[in-house]
Amino acid sequence: MSGRVFHVVAVSSIVLALAAVAPLAHAQSPKSTDSEAKDSRHFTFHYAFTVKKVPAGERLRVWIPLAHSDDFQNVKVTAESADLSLKQFRQSEYGNEVLYAQTAKADKAEYKFSVDYDVERREHVVLVDGKPLSAPHAKSAPKVELARFLEADRLVPITGIPAEIAVEQTKGAATQLEKAKYIYEYVFRTMKYDKTGTGWGHGDTLWACDSRHGNCTDFHSVFISMARSQKIPAKFQIGFPLPADKTSAEIPGYHCWAEFYVDSIGWIPVDISEAWKHQEKHDYFFGAHDANRFQFTEGRDLKLTPAQDGPPLNYFVYPYVEVAGKEHANVSIGFSFEDAGTKPLAASAAHQGPAF
Repeated sequence: MSGRVFHVVAVSSIVLALAAVAPLAHAQSPKSTDSEAKDSRHFTFHYAFTVKKVPAGERLRVWIPLAHSDDFQNVKVTAESADLSLKQFRQSEYGNEVLYAQTAKADKAEYKFSVDYDVERREHVVLVDGKPLSAPHAKSAPKVELARFLEADRLVPITGIPAEIAVEQTKGAATQLEKAKYIYEYVFRTMKYDKTGTGWGHGDTLWACDSRHGNCTDFHSVFISMARSQKIPAKFQIGFPLPADKTSAEIPGYHCWAEFYVDSIGWIPVDISEAWKHQEKHDYFFGAHDANRFQFTEGRDLKLTPAQDGPPLNYFVYPYVEVAGKEHANVSIGFSFEDAGTKPLAASAAHQGPAF
């Protein structure tokens, strides 16, 4: 990664050795074509929502996705505010963290919740110009984990049309990495980032293969279906985008991306919808994620903890609410961020329902 710093030492031979190594290290650093790209980003994030029109006397249950630290983000919850007592749980299948609240009998029409975060997000670079950034030193993923990321999800099939397309598009590929690159190029070439009409935003592979447009969920569902059909483990991750050219802003909706696994390298990041929107970074986003994002959860078809009464969630980035055992969609959401040291945004009214 760029930005390596070598400490000066007194021994002249070591200084000379470091001077010789420094140009090589610089040559191996990822090349960013976006002047706004950052190796890391320190910011605060405000996640707030209001559950509205709650029938009196009914059982209310609320699940909130809770961001947590990993290899590429340090996350600290700085404040929580809730009209009900919150408990923290961990989802067993994917390790997602959840805040949960409930009341047996609702006694008011609205319930408000918010979580504030302090976050440092780091750029994740594995490939540069399609090749590993450094000598392979991958930590092997558990076989059980890899097996799950080879299976189909409800809207992400691994047989039929996407599998047939994958066979055709990966002809001539000698390695799993080459196959993944051919699939990336196919999705980039055939899909259009377009949120008009209906059907987009569900991550429905078959719909996306037919319509050839949609948002990030649709782009990456096609990629994941095709990759898994070729025995390449691939996983779905979701959170929120941070504008590269702003230091504070409201965040109107989520962003999602993917990773795929190659034995000799490990997990490799891709972001095809961002590559489509910023085509000068087409090569960068095959093997890298920039720091302009904040991850919350992973996976599809999610069974929450504690278990919800409704069916598994397609994905989980907005709060999920049930009233009397049924999904309650009347939830007003509002998200915003500020780079560290930036004056916070003035409070504004939350908007209604999901935004993509």
